[in-house]
Amino acid sequence: MPQPFTAYSIIQKKRDKERLSKEEINWFIDGLTKGEIADYQMSALLMAIYLNGFDKEETAALTNAMLYSGKVLDFEEQIFIDKHSTGGVGDKASFILAPIAAACGVKVPMIAGRGLGHTGGTVDKIEAIKGFRTDIALPEFERLLKERGVVLIGQTGEIAPADKKIYALRDVTATIESIPLITASIMSKKLAEGAKGIVMDIKTGNGAFMAKLSDAKKLAESIRQTGLRFNKNMMTMITDMNEPLGLAIGNSLEIIESIETLKNKGPADLTELSLALAGGMVYIAGLAKTHKEGIAKAKAALDSGAALEKFRELIREQGGDARVIDDYSLLPQTKKTYDVLATKNGFITKMDCKALGLHSVFLGGGRQKASDSIDYAVGIVLNKKLGDKIKKGDVLLTIHCHENQMQIAKSISDSVTKKDITIQATKPRTKKKLIIEVQTKFAPKSKAKTKRK
Repeated sequence: MPQPFTAYSIIQKKRDKERLSKEEINWFIDGLTKGEIADYQMSALLMAIYLNGFDKEETAALTNAMLYSGKVLDFEEQIFIDKHSTGGVGDKASFILAPIAAACGVKVPMIAGRGLGHTGGTVDKIEAIKGFRTDIALPEFERLLKERGVVLIGQTGEIAPADKKIYALRDVTATIESIPLITASIMSKKLAEGAKGIVMDIKTGNGAFMAKLSDAKKLAESIRQTGLRFNKNMMTMITDMNEPLGLAIGNSLEIIESIETLKNKGPADLTELSLALAGGMVYIAGLAKTHKEGIAKAKAALDSGAALEKFRELIREQGGDARVIDDYSLLPQTKKTYDVLATKNGFITKMDCKALGLHSVFLGGGRQKASDSIDYAVGIVLNKKLGDKIKKGDVLLTIHCHENQMQIAKSISDSVTKKDITIQATKPRTKKKLIIEVQTKFAPKSKAKTKRK
């Protein structure tokens, strides 16, 4: 019996800006999952989608196909809520908000990803903690979630396995910044893990995949509609990524900053965003009447130390060395640092956030190809933020590198002072809002869950 489709014909259709049917998309993703579609064929289709787009029906079909490529969990209670970020430089909020939300009574099932492009990955960062296991099997994942309230794992072969393959290919084929691909990737994982609601942090700015606010709003709408289609409570938060979140960029450095924030000693922007997102989780879980009340409960969990203890418990339960909470020397660290000094007086008016993220990648803190290993120790720590007054000779940032990377550090320093950080004589009139827009949609209780056909 002849095949109903071929990879060539499907790639050709999308290359020529034609619409793919649900059956064609299902066939292609099923073939990828089974190993019958080659990586180079999937890469070609990804580029065609990136260039020519998917409409709502195609995006829905792709999400379904990726979702049902593996096992789908289903937790009955409304308090099972997850959060996801579209990725940004220095975005370590998950390590803060998840224990905060869990301390407030939310059950947080986190199935996270690795680094994409210039952004770091949640799984890569947490694995900087010696012994921390992100490869937990689903039965243990469910047990820990019910008993402890928060679990953080990487993608397994059981949850959205098609996305695991596609995710790695997008990272190295310049096909990341696509609303349909981002929607399908995020939502296939989040829907498969069984959460009853999702809080989405959608980044916009020069350090985000959605650089334009209009694109961020389109992505927010796409994600909300996808979640509602599956009867999930949805909160989307559009947040600024024109400068790194917090001060640290790099795996170990970001874990340290996360712990400091859980000790209530973190940067103001990271603390504000973490509380807003955790408060949103508390709200859509039904544990607060308003988002504002949810934030107040989140702040109380942070202030009391309950969130820090929940993070300690998370590390311990997943095999990590929980002593890192009190002893940062147990994390990988470089022996060398390189200070980047301001070359003139003035005010910081612009940061090339993406460039700063890529500098960390080039040091080894991220991947330039899928097979690259991660150096947990390297990275960058900012000393200044947008709008800050600068004097010539001030330390703008500190590069954490190894002895054999000092020349790379000097090259980064030259890039930072010449183009990545702009210093002008006049102070910016206004500073951009960190949280630009928040929208919440509760799913109708009577709405039936979407099934695969």
